[in-house]
Amino acid sequence: QVQLVESGGGLVQAGGSLRLSCVASGDTSYIHTVSWFRQPPGKEREFVARSRWTGGAVVYADSVKGRFTISTDAVKNMASLEMNSLKPEDTAVYYCNANEVFWGPGTPVTVSS
Repeated sequence: QVQLVESGGGLVQAGGSLRLSCVASGDTSYIHTVSWFRQPPGKEREFVARSRWTGGAVVYADSVKGRFTISTDAVKNMASLEMNSLKPEDTAVYYCNANEVFWGPGTPVTVSS
């Protein structure tokens, strides 16, 4: 079993930056991939970024490519999502995911114009 908890969400102005963190606990040795998803208000949950837990094989959604950076630190059982040049359309609840089956409770991000 793997437990995930996100943190770092909040209210920022357009053009600003925010770093989200995901702390994993439990059987973390079984984590192979970590992903970030988001769910904008009134919309379906969508893929944001994915990485191997040990690094590499990084994939980004087109909507965030060049602005967001996913990183992992398996030793510290952490993953991060660095978000730069934020846009109002980035407003969503952001979720950390492991192995495509484990989910954190989410952390809300609101970008004001």
